Amino acid sequence: MTLNELLQYLHEHSAVRLLDRTTEETIRKAVTGNHSQSVASEIIRAFTKKAGDAGGDALLERVDAVKCLGPLRLKYMADDAPVEGFRMVENIITTIDAAYREEALRQHDG
Repeated sequence: MTLNELLQYLHEHSAVRLLDRTTEETIRKAVTGNHSQSVASEIIRAFTKKAGDAGGDALLERVDAVKCLGPLRLKYMADDAPVEGFRMVENIITTIDAAYREEALRQHDG
């Protein structure tokens, strides 16, 4: 699944509104610090760091998508961190699992 596809799926199926217009514009806004939601911006920056120069067209495996969120998960597990940030990261990770499960089922059936 590409980063663009993953972002679109997460936006449509999670409790977190990741997209700020198109996926490309959302990535640009997150990277430049202009995204409207700070935790969503951190999540997107973690994905784009993993994607590297390929940007939204980069293929991300499930393990890489979840693993790159590990530092954010730890950050929001801290006692002084806002609980809403932890909930958002956890919701995104759960939704990533669903995205890749659905993709695997489509490939199996198709």
